[in-house]
Amino acid sequence: MKTHARAVVVGGGVVGVSTLYHLAKKGWSDVVLIERKELTSGSTWHAAGLLPLFNLSYSVGQLHKYSVRFYEELQEETGMNVGFAKVSNIRLARTKDRWDEYMYYAGIAETIGVKVNILTPEQVKEVWPLCETEGLLGAIQHPDDGYIQPADLTQALAKGARDRGATIYRNTTVTGIEQQADGLWKVTTDKGEITAEHIISCTGSFACKTGEMVGINIPVIPVEHQYIVTEPHPAIQERRKQGLPEMGVLRESDSAWYMREEAGGLILGPYEVGAPVCYVDGPSDQSEYELFQEDLDRLMPHIETAIARVPAFGEVGIKKVYNGAIAYTPDGNPIVGPAPGLKNFWLNEGHSFGITAAGGAGWQLAEWIVDGEPTVDLMGVDPRRFGPYATEGYLIAKNEEAYANVFTMHYPDEERAAARPLKTTPIYDRLKKLGGVFGSLYGWERANWYAPEGYELPESEKGVGADVITNHNYAAPLEDGRYVEKWSFRRSNYWEHVGNEVKNVTTNVGVLDMSPFAKIEVSGPGARNWLESIFANAIPKKRGRITLAHILTPAGGVRAEFTIYEWAPGRFYMVSAGGLEAHDHDLLHRLAPHDGSVVLQPITQKYGVLVLAGPKSRQLLKKLTRTSLENKDFPWLTGKQISVGVATAHALRVNFVGELGWELHHPIEMQAYIFDKLMEAGAEFGIKPFGIRAMVSMAVEKSYRNMGRELSIEYNAYESGLDRFIKPEKSFIGRDAVVAYKENGVKWVFSTLEVKGTTDVDARGSEAIYDQSGELVGRVTSGGYGWRVGKSLALAMLKPSHSDLGTQLKVKILGTVYEAAVVGESPFDPDNAVLRA
Repeated sequence: MKTHARAVVVGGGVVGVSTLYHLAKKGWSDVVLIERKELTSGSTWHAAGLLPLFNLSYSVGQLHKYSVRFYEELQEETGMNVGFAKVSNIRLARTKDRWDEYMYYAGIAETIGVKVNILTPEQVKEVWPLCETEGLLGAIQHPDDGYIQPADLTQALAKGARDRGATIYRNTTVTGIEQQADGLWKVTTDKGEITAEHIISCTGSFACKTGEMVGINIPVIPVEHQYIVTEPHPAIQERRKQGLPEMGVLRESDSAWYMREEAGGLILGPYEVGAPVCYVDGPSDQSEYELFQEDLDRLMPHIETAIARVPAFGEVGIKKVYNGAIAYTPDGNPIVGPAPGLKNFWLNEGHSFGITAAGGAGWQLAEWIVDGEPTVDLMGVDPRRFGPYATEGYLIAKNEEAYANVFTMHYPDEERAAARPLKTTPIYDRLKKLGGVFGSLYGWERANWYAPEGYELPESEKGVGADVITNHNYAAPLEDGRYVEKWSFRRSNYWEHVGNEVKNVTTNVGVLDMSPFAKIEVSGPGARNWLESIFANAIPKKRGRITLAHILTPAGGVRAEFTIYEWAPGRFYMVSAGGLEAHDHDLLHRLAPHDGSVVLQPITQKYGVLVLAGPKSRQLLKKLTRTSLENKDFPWLTGKQISVGVATAHALRVNFVGELGWELHHPIEMQAYIFDKLMEAGAEFGIKPFGIRAMVSMAVEKSYRNMGRELSIEYNAYESGLDRFIKPEKSFIGRDAVVAYKENGVKWVFSTLEVKGTTDVDARGSEAIYDQSGELVGRVTSGGYGWRVGKSLALAMLKPSHSDLGTQLKVKILGTVYEAAVVGESPFDPDNAVLRA
């Protein structure tokens, strides 16, 4: 056994072997894979081998696209048949909401280059003659989709890796992983020790045990998944005899199952409510090719709908029921990227669609390890999207929920109920009493909007209008039993109430709890110089000034965004997006010097944030503090420590809504007092709370950028319109790359569009944008209705040739094409006169 390697991959399923292959393909021949038993003996062996391109995530969609193309190329490269049956994938729609989901997805597919066909019920019958089409609205079809043989695929990947110099050790058990003083990793096995610079964990159901070895919590617990294989059916056998093409993978999304041909019979794979987690403590050391006892009672509702849709399924006997473990995460997406807090320890775990994702995940992780950054923005699968709250009890509840919701409609405004409320601020109950309707971000409860007193969703609005298993389009009821929120791809029941919140902020004053903001203090003798060296913007030299600054990638993309405020001499208070706390703080720790000159202290839980915004916010705050709030004493983009009654807060004159106002950053234990004082003093000014959705509406009107949307590693910082935040005269991460890119000419331009003619729908992000001739020229990154300007707006990335003001374009929203025009940045208050009032 080797004693040294550049990288060691732990786990010999399809994900691990793909990672090994792609490292070798990048030129790292000195790489090793260690598998405790035989390759594919974990979850890979019992996988159904489907290759669904469908995914509402822009980044995951790109991983799946790569995989499907790559598997064909792998077959040619290695000369090994991977069993790729390109039979297409057909997704049926029985409801209007499902059709909206498919049309939304079709826009994502177009922007990433995935072909999607739209089928009528009659066309479904043509390609799937055994399918009954009664009740169908239509279907979408991926002609390049199908299924593959997982074991054959894995062996082809192994051959390709070996041919490029990689080494695979089978029947070798890892018993310990330890990082040494020199930073190298020592992997102890039952066959010897091996030292490596990088470790990549691809251990599937063993993820929790792997995490224990290195002292981290990997938020993965598997869930049992069953599928049924039938005996052959005469009609299918006859089709084979006649040389007719195999029918594609059929997905009855509204009944939560997939079906495909298998050896003259059929496979049915349901995703049922009630499927339990398994291997909570990890599999046994002897686990190999393991299955659980089947439970057909759980599957009966799905079996019944399958027989109704495909009567042939009920006409044959059951040959085998597989019940095996599939790794899951709380949101159903995999975990691909660096393990937080560890150097050169990488995760490629939590793959519930591992066969489909293995190629793309291995590709991008290899790019990240070898080149320092991936080429696809992987924020949606980054391990650091979860925090320390995602422990065992949370994972059990959320992973079972994620499994049960595989086929439910993934509304852009859905808020799942499991494991909530978990993290609440001191005024949570107060906001609930005022009508707060909450969502969850990074475990925190946040009020999305406020329902009027006594408001209740009409019964006619609940459900999607058909008796389907996935008939669920509304949030959990309030404590008093009232249902108040309907989810939709269109403007929903809360739309007008959000508008009323915006109107009150614009005419009076509103208060918003933004305590989930991620917060960290940076101090020490080297703090200022270090911050200057990593951020593209200059760090204010005058205390009390506030700046927005970005950490770029070495290639000039945007990796993180912070608001920076020196709140005491040499002590910098830094705020970033609440959902990115683990990511952003881990990034800072990785970049910080280790000589003691810089001290990082996370303080998210110590400080609350109340946003006070609106034209009467100055009058209100004046009643509670002696500090002068006039422009000459307290200008825009400055901060001061002030008294609020008998409490204290750092008041920052900045916000994400574009109104006169302050963010009050205060000791969390004083929040209830400060909130009560604001509400009491603000009564005469019409103060009301407002929620996240009102904030988002106002942010779009100001063309404010968001990480993972307008700001991304896939877009150069100049493409994202960050010119005023980049100081090329100084040195910072990515400086040379970002400057050179601008000199050579940008490929994209951040733009704001007015979308015309909409009545019940707005762009939400990932919609395709065309010129007047129908050529694809861009994609929407964010969108919504601007209540202050009375227009439907979209933020977008456009080709430079189509980004001039007034350019007439078209935007496809849920399958309908709308006229649009490029307008100036910040349609509301472009000169910031309101902010500076």
